[in-house]
Amino acid sequence: MTKQPKYGPQAAAALFASGTSAQAPPEGTVAQDTQSLAQASSIPPPVTLALVERGHERHDIFCKPCHGASGAGDGTIVARGFPPPPPYWDARVAAATPAHLFDVITHGYGVMYPYAERIPPADRWAIVAYVRALEVAHAQGAPDVQPPAGSHGGR
Repeated sequence: MTKQPKYGPQAAAALFASGTSAQAPPEGTVAQDTQSLAQASSIPPPVTLALVERGHERHDIFCKPCHGASGAGDGTIVARGFPPPPPYWDARVAAATPAHLFDVITHGYGVMYPYAERIPPADRWAIVAYVRALEVAHAQGAPDVQPPAGSHGGR
């Protein structure tokens, strides 16, 4: 069983008409979950307190190192010499559509790393909702946004 006949990637294979072991998938094949992933990426969920809380949690994990807790662009890596991102209340960021913010999280922007493989679409929308909450809090003069008591598993 340790030695079995098999084709390696791109190996010649007289068995197939194309002469290679690499075969195209049958026409109409859709990668598993591709359609539901595309739908989740294109339709933002309704903004609820639970969504904003989830966004806060995900923001603290993925965004806070660069953007800081309040979204001012003063995260820990900025203190170590990384270029600061714009604050969330910067005119360009505030004017961006939620879909654009989702796209920036997905594909990155400038020196920002793309998070498509690390953050599922539902969590990207939650982060967008939280970013908008931070913008509102800043506009209302809140010094920092704190999670509601009891959220984030008691953190």
